[in-house]
Amino acid sequence: MLRNLTVHELPAQDKPREKLLQRGPGSLTDAELLAILLRTGLPGCNVIEIAQQLLDKYGGLAYLARCPVAEISSVKGIGPAKALHLAAAFCLGTRVSAAQTLTDPLNEPAAIHRLLGPEMLLLDRECLRTVLLDTRFRLIAVREVSQGSLNESLAHPREIFKPAITHSAHSFVLVHNHPSGDPSPSEADLRLTRRVAEGARFLQIQMLDHLILGRPFQNRPGYFSFKEAGIIG
Repeated sequence: MLRNLTVHELPAQDKPREKLLQRGPGSLTDAELLAILLRTGLPGCNVIEIAQQLLDKYGGLAYLARCPVAEISSVKGIGPAKALHLAAAFCLGTRVSAAQTLTDPLNEPAAIHRLLGPEMLLLDRECLRTVLLDTRFRLIAVREVSQGSLNESLAHPREIFKPAITHSAHSFVLVHNHPSGDPSPSEADLRLTRRVAEGARFLQIQMLDHLILGRPFQNRPGYFSFKEAGIIG
C-alpha cells in the first residue's frame, strides 16, 4: 500500500470501492472492507491505514466485532458515527447468517451453532437463551433467559421453562456462550443442565440439548454439546 496518500490519490486498482465494483467483495482485504464503512481517514493517515490499525489493535475482525461502541468511538479517527456504522454492519452479518437456518430443523448441535453462534460470540458477558421448537423441530422463537457476568450466567429453571410453556413448545435447546472462547462446561453448567433436564421430564417438554458456544480450536468445533457428550439423552 502507498502510505501518506489519501484514498483518492491511490491508483484506481487500490481504491476499495473501485476494487469492489470491478472484482467483487471477495477481492478486498478486511481492512479495505472496513475502509468502505469508515469512509474517511485523518491527515497523514488514510482510511485503509486506520482500518488496518483497528484490526491490529483488536487482533482481527472477530475481536473488533465484540468491542463496545463506546470503546471503538474513542479510537483516534473513528468517533461515534463510524463506530455505529461498524456495529450495524457486524450485526447485519450475524443476522444474515442466522436467517439462512430458519427453515431448517434445529435438532442438531451444528444447526443451533449456525443459528446463534455468530451473534453470541460477539457478546462480552455470558447470556443464557432457550431455542423453542415445534413438533418438526422448526424454530418457534429464541428467548433470552438471563445475562450474567464475564464468566457466569445465572438462571433458575422456572425462568427457563416459562417461555417454553408460554409458546407451547414441543421441545427446546438451552444455549449459552463462554466469552473466553473455551466452550468446555463448568461444574455450574453441569449442575444447571441436570436440573433443567429433570424439570423437562417432569413437565413433559423435550430438552434436546444444552449447547455452550465458544470458538473452534484445532479439530474441535466452536461448541460443546451435552447431548453429544452423553450427559443428557
